[in-house]
Amino acid sequence: MRIAIVDDLAAERALLKDRLEQQLHRRNVQADILEYESGETFLEAARKAPFTAAFLDIYMDGMTGMEAARTLRKTDTDCLLVFTTTSTDHALEGFQVRALHYLVKPFTEADIDALTDELLARIPQPDKYMELKVEGSEIHLRYQDIVYAEHFAHLIYVHTTVQKTLATRQPFKTFIAPLKDDTRFFVCGRGVIVNLEHAKDLEGAAFRMADGSRVFVSQELLKPARQAFMEFLLQRGRMA
Repeated sequence: MRIAIVDDLAAERALLKDRLEQQLHRRNVQADILEYESGETFLEAARKAPFTAAFLDIYMDGMTGMEAARTLRKTDTDCLLVFTTTSTDHALEGFQVRALHYLVKPFTEADIDALTDELLARIPQPDKYMELKVEGSEIHLRYQDIVYAEHFAHLIYVHTTVQKTLATRQPFKTFIAPLKDDTRFFVCGRGVIVNLEHAKDLEGAAFRMADGSRVFVSQELLKPARQAFMEFLLQRGRMA
């Protein structure tokens, strides 16, 4: 997800970026938030790669936020537009460019909280991620990139879609806590969790994964595993 903040005042851009980052982090949603000091530089960037959402200050020197929005709409009908302003005098013009929201300055934490929910509800759900400490560095690992993970000798080995295994030191219970509410994941037994998104089939006592690996399920969990896999396939079919 790419978000643009367009404002000719650096302090205003920094404040909004900080508030958005806090709200997205609370929701485990990853986004690139880019700052632009003019409508012209924003439009130049938008021509190279589309934005999911853009926060446009209406009252800028040079090209106004409304003018930038009209220009953008000639080539991009999907970008969610939020006008940041000290006045709602331009509400009618905002309607003409299909603005999602007016964020009136000075905005509050509650304003950004509610707006973040509104934004996320309007776009395809961005994938969640977890923060892992691997070899002394903090990395963001998207849920969709996890194939399966296993706990062994005080380490959790996370097998990923890029054929790379990440090793992190933390309790297995802590690692799986955020994943247990996601229907893609199934705990196969003590110290093993699998992402059903990458499972091709449940053969005997093991999931056959897309990368050719096999993830074994403990005997007492075979029936729940079959049920969870079938429900996941049905749900994915409805969403396709």
